Amino acid sequence: MSTPLVERLLSFLDASPTPHHAVANSSALLQGLGFTEHALTDPPGPLPAGSLGYVRDEGSLFAFRIGTRAATESGWRVIAAHTDSPNLRIKPLPLQRSHGYVRLGVEVYGGVQVPTWVDRDLGIAGVVHTRDGQGVRSHLIEVRRPVARIPTLAIHLNREVNDKGLKLNKQTQLPAVFTLDEGPDPLLELLSEHVQRDPEEVLAWDLSLFDLTPAALGGAHEEFVFSARLDNLGSCHAALEALIATLDAEPPEATSVIALFDHEEVGSRSHRGADGRALELVLSTLLRDAGPQGQGGLSRALAHSWLVSADMAHALHPSFADKSDPEHAPRMNAGPAIKLNANQRYTSEGSTAARFALLCEQADVPHQWFLTRADMACGSTVGPLLASRLGVRGVDIGNPMLSMHSIREQCGAHDQAHMARAMQRFLVSPLT
Repeated sequence: MSTPLVERLLSFLDASPTPHHAVANSSALLQGLGFTEHALTDPPGPLPAGSLGYVRDEGSLFAFRIGTRAATESGWRVIAAHTDSPNLRIKPLPLQRSHGYVRLGVEVYGGVQVPTWVDRDLGIAGVVHTRDGQGVRSHLIEVRRPVARIPTLAIHLNREVNDKGLKLNKQTQLPAVFTLDEGPDPLLELLSEHVQRDPEEVLAWDLSLFDLTPAALGGAHEEFVFSARLDNLGSCHAALEALIATLDAEPPEATSVIALFDHEEVGSRSHRGADGRALELVLSTLLRDAGPQGQGGLSRALAHSWLVSADMAHALHPSFADKSDPEHAPRMNAGPAIKLNANQRYTSEGSTAARFALLCEQADVPHQWFLTRADMACGSTVGPLLASRLGVRGVDIGNPMLSMHSIREQCGAHDQAHMARAMQRFLVSPLT
């Protein structure tokens, strides 16, 4: 069933083919609501209670609303998610000319379900970096038309594909057909047209292929969302909705922070990833500028703080129910799943899971539980990285979904409202 919130989710998914686009769209939304952009290179300046701001760093974004009490007394309420999704990145020297075709060489980014990318109409999106006098200028671009395709081999020539599955060599068989072998450099020509620069001015790029099929409501009663990049733009959008919803009331005591990280799908080890110091630097800046904070500094503020790490969860799959723990197999449209793992692959513990369950109850939101089968390996999120780096208590949660890491994924349409309400309650609740 369509609602304004779900329609906003669909629009956000469509408008955000890369982390850079997700951050640009989020920044524009926040600016329109009175948030001010800040940079960590800015000199100290006052941030009184109620101040709205954000810091962006390419594919990562940190937004905040200053609370009424000092962080050393009330801490921060942090919601963390990630902007990146598994995809195919275009190589720096991608052109492969053979047999009359030009193909684009690609690198697999993250845990891509490779077979789902074949026979799709693919566009190109990302950032192109050009010469600008003695410096470099970056251009956010979208080629939103079908310019690339990874064609399968006809079944007449691969008769075992239905029994043995589709297997593609990532170096020799995954490059996408781009054009016939005509012209000096068809990719440079296309990019220079979009950035309105001469081809020789293009220096480098961060570009991905993306599926052109729009996000849509699906199912007999429109109870599902079908889209690319639900993992994890769905959580990013819910965090934004939650922060925005708090603006209808006076600021809470604790400062609200949403941290949307790039590079989670490849391990988070980058200057703007969750395993770096990006969030710590933002929090330190807020502590410096948000009025008198008292004695104790960062360590005292973090001791009062709470973290919600939001990343999509595995729903029970009706065709592969044996892949789920039968007592901990969440279903779509039944509320956020609280994730636990005895080996701390998730940051939840009994005490933090209990507090989030209580928040859900207070927000009139159902909740579920997720554990990986005891005989299967468990994934992870930004939660343990941030909890260990910052020394902050946290809980891992996520909306259940199917087809995770496919080019097209599926989640419950009603769960977005559930998640946003639970997150909003987290931001305004005086947790102890």
